[in-house]
Amino acid sequence: MTLHALAVLLVHLALAGVGLWLVVIDAREHRLPNRIVLPVLGALVVLVIVEALVTGDAGRMLRALLGGLALGVFYALMHLGSKQGMGGGDVKLAAVIGLVLAWHGWWTLLLGAAAAFVLGALFAIVLMMLKRANRSTRIAFGPWMILGAALAIAAT
Repeated sequence: MTLHALAVLLVHLALAGVGLWLVVIDAREHRLPNRIVLPVLGALVVLVIVEALVTGDAGRMLRALLGGLALGVFYALMHLGSKQGMGGGDVKLAAVIGLVLAWHGWWTLLLGAAAAFVLGALFAIVLMMLKRANRSTRIAFGPWMILGAALAIAAT
């Protein structure tokens, strides 16, 4: 295993740990704390820049940064357009997830972004069928964003 492959593995394991932590927090409290999400975003930006300098692959860095920006802006627009839909934590987490998914590739970004909505919708439908939710029930979306991203990475 190369040093680069080992570094990628360690970063992904760390992201999995942070992701699980955020899933638990969001499921319990319906929030994604800035004190967790923002340092992760900052560290990832630094890591993709360092990787580009070490490997000479500026294309991957640019794709990752654009992916984080694109998914973050998409969620920000949803946040601005909804009264109690997407929260600010979802917007910031979207930037993190977009950066990681786009680092893997554009297809991975599209797959992970779509998977979050499909998984969240399926969960909401099941809750409504079981009469445990209705159309106005608030559902934490962060867990579905994280699960969708993990499935997209695993699938590509």
